[in-house]
Amino acid sequence: MRVLGIHHGHGAAAALIEDGRVVADVAEERFVRVKHYSGAPYQSIAYCMSLVPQNDIDMVAFSSHRRPKAWALDVLAGAAPEYRPADWQRRLPLYFPSFTLRPDVQAIFVPHHRAHAAAAYYTSGLDPAARTLVVTMDGSGDDDVANAIWRGEGGKLELCYAGGQGTSIGWFYSNVTEALGWQHGEGEGKTMGLAAYGDAEDARGAFDGLHPRFDHGAAVEEHDFGPISCATVSGANHWHLRDSTTIQQLLHKHAREDLAAEAQRVLEHQVMAFVLPWLDKLDTQTLLCSGGVFLNVKLNQRIWSSGRVKDHQIFPNPGDAGLAVGAALDAYHRTQATAEIGALQDVYWGPQYSDDRIEAMLKTRRLRFRRRDDIAADAASALADDKIVAWFQGRMESGPRALGNRSILASAGRAENRDIVNERVKQRETFRPFGPSLLAEHRDEYLLNARNEEFMITSFDINARKREAVPAVTHVDGTVRPQMVRAEVNPLYHRMIQNYGELTGEYLILNTSLNVRGEPIACHPRDALRCFFDSGVDVLCLGSYLLSKEAL
Repeated sequence: MRVLGIHHGHGAAAALIEDGRVVADVAEERFVRVKHYSGAPYQSIAYCMSLVPQNDIDMVAFSSHRRPKAWALDVLAGAAPEYRPADWQRRLPLYFPSFTLRPDVQAIFVPHHRAHAAAAYYTSGLDPAARTLVVTMDGSGDDDVANAIWRGEGGKLELCYAGGQGTSIGWFYSNVTEALGWQHGEGEGKTMGLAAYGDAEDARGAFDGLHPRFDHGAAVEEHDFGPISCATVSGANHWHLRDSTTIQQLLHKHAREDLAAEAQRVLEHQVMAFVLPWLDKLDTQTLLCSGGVFLNVKLNQRIWSSGRVKDHQIFPNPGDAGLAVGAALDAYHRTQATAEIGALQDVYWGPQYSDDRIEAMLKTRRLRFRRRDDIAADAASALADDKIVAWFQGRMESGPRALGNRSILASAGRAENRDIVNERVKQRETFRPFGPSLLAEHRDEYLLNARNEEFMITSFDINARKREAVPAVTHVDGTVRPQMVRAEVNPLYHRMIQNYGELTGEYLILNTSLNVRGEPIACHPRDALRCFFDSGVDVLCLGSYLLSKEAL
């Protein structure tokens, strides 16, 4: 059974599910090169459909409780005829993709937060008989829900609690982000990174009356966020709420980093008061999370460090770009009630490019390059020589993190490498931290109280003995946000880090996404070339081909 999942809006994306297994998932931003693209995912749908023989789709799942938008009727001819107006006619230019589906294809509509919950639950690998707490939190979905509690049991999701926009702790954190000068729905990671440099006590209570409050698993005080303005610029949404103006005035009284620290404290305190009581209410120690709030790796660490949770998983694409996967999985499990719950092994679900195709492109551009028999050894040697390496291999990752297929890499052994990569390559604020990729078998050498974390979605305290050995990835608060690399999941990347470890004694490297500030992660080899030539990267490993600026 094949299900096509579609999300239209902020983080537009499409996904393909076959018999409950994710086959493809890609955000439209990677194709159109506009971060958080908010239009229709034409090219994402086309990519998914390229993997399907003769457009053989059984269901189309939309991440919304509403009928599909007009563009969907244009692109997916034959689907859901009951939703087509009598006077329907093709409105798109002929050169846009179009797919004729079987007349019996079902259209399924999955509310926003249910899609978030399904993404987390149906990729958890849990025994369906086990009782599981699933929590979804974001700014607000099109179902007017900001926070929801679900019970996963018997392979089904049951809604236990839903809070509207007045309970949105996500909106609050985004308002602080906007007040600090960063984009709502994009810059929250900057607020989190800056928070580690501040003292929440110096701004304690600054946000009183500007956020909802939770106690015993429910909102006990909602907040009126007022009207929500949205401007769409170059295909991306830019939101504005009135509280951001009020918070901006607080900068006259408090330091930026102290306000960020207080915002982080408020977020953690309120989410803990919402989430943890439900573990007792549902009598479980298993917690699954999704929704944009759970992109906050410090919050995720706080929940894990509470000691209340034994099995803690965060869907690695928890923002709105993960809704296409969730909608498709929910639709599949509605019709296959006894199907097993699949375990997430990786998120390498995007396009890949053969060596032949890469070589032809390099020759067309008349670039100097070398084909290498062991590109992993070459990359490891360059990293050991303190070179900055762009690494483009295999299928592109789904989600906001580069996980060793579309990465920029550097040695973590020199503290100055953090600033060098921020300034020369990423062209972003110097306070922003980088995460490491480390071999999973060396996890406990580097991390304290850690669980398996292969998707850079939770931070952990670093072992004091290793803090000085890998300063470029150790945040000022003594934490790191790791990707643990397993040989059976990504053998080439694992071998490269293994080679680096044999040269240096450290089985951990700095890993950040293959892009510069403001751009999506590289998808096509041309995106990697643009980043290589427009930044301070020294070496590009593009498939089996090596390009070095020293050789140019």
